[in-house]
Parts: sequence; structure tokens; C-alpha cells
Amino acid sequence: MTAIDFVAFVDELASVSGETIRPFFRSALGVENKSPTGGFDPVTAADRAAEAAMRALIKKTFPEHGILGEEFGAERPDAEYVWILDPIDGTKSFICGLPAWGTLIALTRRGEAIYGMMHQPFTREHFTGDGKAASYRGPAGNRALRTRACASLGAATLLTTSPLLMREDDRRVFRRVEDAVQLSRYGGDCYAYCMLAAGHIDLVIETELKPYDVLPLIPIIEGAGGVITAWDNGRPHNGGKIIAAGDRRVHAKAMDLLQS
Repeated sequence: MTAIDFVAFVDELASVSGETIRPFFRSALGVENKSPTGGFDPVTAADRAAEAAMRALIKKTFPEHGILGEEFGAERPDAEYVWILDPIDGTKSFICGLPAWGTLIALTRRGEAIYGMMHQPFTREHFTGDGKAASYRGPAGNRALRTRACASLGAATLLTTSPLLMREDDRRVFRRVEDAVQLSRYGGDCYAYCMLAAGHIDLVIETELKPYDVLPLIPIIEGAGGVITAWDNGRPHNGGKIIAAGDRRVHAKAMDLLQS
């Protein structure tokens, strides 16, 4: 598998999933709550159809590869190469007709994310990265992604999808950082991390993430010059409590508050 073949294949996955999802967006679609605990964790026919389409293409092209997806679980998780799929990250925004959602695709090799894409089919934007570089393709043209410098929390812009998604204790800890930053905004899901990679914001702090929520974003953020870790400064690959920053200095200052 050459680099050219690989990039072309990821673009094909994005195209197939996007063509599947777009007819559902801002339409009258049914929503199912898949939460086993009484919360609201929506899933739609668009989620399932898009993941099924991507899985079929992967199995046809790379039958020896594994797959981990949000909707249909794991197949061959011990394979050398495993594809990570989140067909609609930000389903709550999707069902509200808001464009702050995207399709997340990653390829891991022996557990390390070696390539990631966030594709927004409605705005037709692609954010990609391999850990060494990151790029944007879309209506605004093609360009390299770079995070911006930010040395202090007092100058930082912070995003999270919603503090209401956090456990009460985590929410209190999060607010230590929120109280220290210049601007805090809610919403965004995967789109927030791409805005960090593009240099528009400085911090994203979240909890309760799954591996498929974060693995595709790691190569994009790191490729753009940012840093992404768990709240304990460990690896973010398994999800959970995650902090991403465009500048290591503001990451360190936010970590001081998260760990104090």
C-alpha cells in the first residue's frame, strides 16, 4: 500500500460516507436513543448507513485489516492495521440541523494512529493529518494547518461540546480552566478540534470520549503543531478525559488547574 494509494482510499471512504449522509441532513429522519443509562445518546439511519458503506469498502479493498466503528463495534481488532470509524461525530448537532458535525476516519498501525481525517460532507471540508503535517481542503481553498501561539490562559479561547456531558466532579474541575480563559464557547464536537488545528482557538477540553472520538483527531492536531493528552498527561488514545491545545505553554497552564 503506497502513500498515494492510501490517501486516495481515505478520500474514497469520505466520498462514500458523505454521499450516504447528505440526503439525511436537515430532513425528517427518525432518531433512536441508544443510551443504556437513561441519558440521550442519539443514533440515526444516516450513522448506520454511512458506517456500513465504509465497512463494505474496507473489507473489499483490505480484507486483512481490522475495523472499529461506533455503530457496529470491532472486527479483527488485533490486526496490524485497524480502521477507526465514527460516521457522524456530533449526532446531536446533526439532528438539530447544525453543521458542527463530521465523519471521523483513522488508520492505526499496532495501536498508533498514523493518519486521520475529519470530513464535513455538508460544507465539503476535509481536515487531514499524519502526525507530522496537517492540511485543509475545501471551499476556502487548500492550505497547511498550523495551530497558533498562545502563552497564557488569559489570552486563550476554550471550546467544549457541553459541560452538561461531564460528571459533576469533572465539571467543577473544568470550570477552573473556564474561569481563567478569555473566551469560552460550547458546541463543536470534532469540528472544535479542527478549529484548534486551523489556529482559530487554543484549547478543547472534554470528558467521556470513546477511542473513535479521538483517534482520528490525534494525527491532525499533532500534525498541525498542537498537543493532545489525557487530563493526567497520559496518552489520549483510549478516550476518556481529553485536553487538546495549540501551544504547549497554554496546555501546561491548563493542566496545572485540571490536576490541582
